[in-house]
Amino acid sequence: MNEHQHEHRIINPATEEVIATVPAATPQDVDAAVKRAADAQRSWAALAPGDRARHLRRFADAVDAHLEELAQLEVREAGHPIGNARWEAGNARDLLEYAAGGAERLNGAQIPVAGGLNVTFHEPLGVVAVIAPWNFPMPIAAWGLAPALAAGNAVLLKPAETTPLTALRLAALALEAGLPEGLFQVLPGAGPVAGNALVEHPGVAKVVFTGSTAVGKQIMAKCAAGVKRVTLELGGKSPNIVFADADVERAAAAAPGSFLDNTGQDCCARSRILVQRSVYDRFMELLEPAVKSFTVGDPADPATQMGPLISAAQRERVRSYVPESAPAAVRGEAPSGKGFWYPATVLEGRPQDRTAVEEIFGPVAVVIPFEDEAEAVRIANATDYGLSGSIWTRDVSRAVRVSRAVAAGNLSVNSHSSVRYWTPFGGFGQSGLGRELGPEALAAFTETKNVFISTEE
Repeated sequence: MNEHQHEHRIINPATEEVIATVPAATPQDVDAAVKRAADAQRSWAALAPGDRARHLRRFADAVDAHLEELAQLEVREAGHPIGNARWEAGNARDLLEYAAGGAERLNGAQIPVAGGLNVTFHEPLGVVAVIAPWNFPMPIAAWGLAPALAAGNAVLLKPAETTPLTALRLAALALEAGLPEGLFQVLPGAGPVAGNALVEHPGVAKVVFTGSTAVGKQIMAKCAAGVKRVTLELGGKSPNIVFADADVERAAAAAPGSFLDNTGQDCCARSRILVQRSVYDRFMELLEPAVKSFTVGDPADPATQMGPLISAAQRERVRSYVPESAPAAVRGEAPSGKGFWYPATVLEGRPQDRTAVEEIFGPVAVVIPFEDEAEAVRIANATDYGLSGSIWTRDVSRAVRVSRAVAAGNLSVNSHSSVRYWTPFGGFGQSGLGRELGPEALAAFTETKNVFISTEE
């Protein structure tokens, strides 16, 4: 085998330049890493919870001291605007801080029983594999690694092939901060090779995967063979529902960010905009200038709001849904020349259109009119996905009714906020399995053990 098959070239999506070459892990590398992780995990789990917390806070401090370096790496490997990248590095730091606080609060329960004492313990699983995506490399890696470490596990992180650089830097910072050797390791490589080896390895107790629904189904099936625990955060086709009684100006001004942030490469993207018919024309008038004023360009420029797509392959995928000749209600500008650029695009459509059903994962939204609340809910739920969504209305009763009726894990009213590290996140239906973040995140990386102690003589 050619030695170059054991390495990946990392390409800057804005310039198409090769910025790094990274070794690709083999199944043998994975096996050796699992053994090292298992050894490190035993001593890590034996530490007092306060000592684990101190280690994680030092790790958070190391990330904080290198925020700008991590953000610049993200700009170069993922094409994210620098403002977004700084938020992402800060989010990784915040996750570590938040999880550190949980290490000493992983409380069991005392349950009343006759004839003795009954208590529960949260025991760590052992070695956890986190398979992270390329769309938010740092935060989503931290969503898994921070609570898993805090709960007493070792972590093997397999970053996406296109975005391993921030993960490798985080692992180096963990060692610099004093985390034990082998406890948190990064295994860059191909999904079908390194990722598959992690999923199938008998020494891996749980797999946390964020990515496409198709790959998530494959991982879930493979985990079934070993009854391996799994958390899946998969696709989305989230609705943005605008009722006639909403502040239509605010709703239209906020809509571009909800599907153009991260160039639409976001499973929470509000890529279906449902607008009540009586305000449809007004909304479209307001939406066009809002979309066209969204700043697209050099990711290193702090004024940039949208950068390129991650790869040529992703650009072709988006183009396959929206050929450049296709009529669009709104089409923004994008740089020409080098880089995987694609313009912001708004289509008018019907609920059954392919562009309104399938996840495009690009800066494309479909606007669909509806008549009344019942039809809005029906259209919103006419999808296999159920990750996120927004509801715009001034009627508090309607906001509660529709929030309860829409089948999605994360909804926001009169805003587009889906993700806070201290609140739970996850999807209904084919958007995934399990929840991440929030106060219960650590418990998802443990098994509950029940112990009865007889007090009878």
